[in-house]
Amino acid sequence: MRGIEFEVVREVLGHNPADGPRFANCAVQSTLTTGRGVMSNSVRLGSFGILRLMLCISLPLTSLAFARDAAARPSVPWPTNGWTKGTPASVGLDEKVLLSFDDELASGKYKLIDSFHVFRCGEEVFAHTYAHDYGQIYGKEAKTKGPLNARLTGPYNYFDPYWHPFYHGTDMHSMQSVSKTVTSVIYGIAIMRGDFKAGLDTPVLKFFDEARVKNKDDRKRRITLKNVLTMTTGLEWNEEVPYDDPRSDSSLMEATDDWVQYVIDKPMAAEPGKVFNYSSGATELLAYIFQKETGQDIDDYGDKYLFTPLGIKHHWKRTYLGVVDTEGGLYLNGEDLAKIGYLYLHGGMWEGKQIVSKEWVKESLTPYIDAREDSEPFKYGFKWWLYPAGEKFVWMARGFGGQRLMVFPDENLIAVFTGWEIIKDGAPAGDLVKRLLSAVKPTECSGSNR
Repeated sequence: MRGIEFEVVREVLGHNPADGPRFANCAVQSTLTTGRGVMSNSVRLGSFGILRLMLCISLPLTSLAFARDAAARPSVPWPTNGWTKGTPASVGLDEKVLLSFDDELASGKYKLIDSFHVFRCGEEVFAHTYAHDYGQIYGKEAKTKGPLNARLTGPYNYFDPYWHPFYHGTDMHSMQSVSKTVTSVIYGIAIMRGDFKAGLDTPVLKFFDEARVKNKDDRKRRITLKNVLTMTTGLEWNEEVPYDDPRSDSSLMEATDDWVQYVIDKPMAAEPGKVFNYSSGATELLAYIFQKETGQDIDDYGDKYLFTPLGIKHHWKRTYLGVVDTEGGLYLNGEDLAKIGYLYLHGGMWEGKQIVSKEWVKESLTPYIDAREDSEPFKYGFKWWLYPAGEKFVWMARGFGGQRLMVFPDENLIAVFTGWEIIKDGAPAGDLVKRLLSAVKPTECSGSNR
């Protein structure tokens, strides 16, 4: 029994495949199989005119089809110039659940919320703002000296509507301690770029003139940069009381001229690395250390390598001595805050460029220490709060007054809240997590790396 097998050989002479498919000369390699062996013979397709025509047409058309499929294949949408607007249903979210939640936010159930944004699959699919007259709400406190208003005027009167919660009438909202998370991002960028060369095990006192530091002991000499990033410095610090309590070290620090000196002079209360103790002061050290190590201002550096590449507008307050307020002075709007979460969802990548290393993102989101708050089972990374959700974590940046960036990595979901409930306690994080997850339906985001 004999048969003929045809192998098509395409000869594309002087053609760059990147330019797209093109008709080519075609040849057929025929193999004649017989009972006594195999005999090969190359013949020009002129002997097989119809076959040659079919092959020479079908091959480039097939290539065109592949090219069209590749072009149609969705890529990651980058919101540098603004988020694409979508609908909850288009990304697998239950709009009725979100609308019900929205009604509760508007009613005041979750205190003074200013905005609520939801993003999924690279699109903004829900957004609502809630107007409040803060000049009326906090009018009395704005004129009364206290822990949140030590100087009556200026950027650290937290009741002054010219400064809080919105910056000078713009849509940029006070981020408060979300600033700490953004500071960590900028540190990661500077380390990746080689501008911040000190390792995380570097003792903090290396950056200070020890002769000017009070309460020195061996424990203080063992405080490292990693301890500062993970809130485990061991420094004596009271930020467990409300911020309007005169015992609050954060408020006492902000009433002084030299915040950095106030912090580094504090006595030790524990061995570094052993105990989580939330300290705004510790994060303020990072602004000073960044300047000492890199010779650059952390706000200017962040503007060049983080805010501008991501299309983020911002304002960053400074202390009375001109040091960037890395513990709580950043202003962003909700849509720009979400970009920080989106950057980390994509492993530090933005529009094909590595803004911050994947390694830093992974380290930052590693639970280094237990950071439980009452019934809230938080862990803590490099200035990121990690809230358990099943076997994974919701990544959070959190700030005084109700600022929240919440990233649900497995669901490819980001939620942002801003608010200004600065006297009463705000909404528990666990309640917000449950409400948001109840709106989620399974979906696969196009172009996602998750």
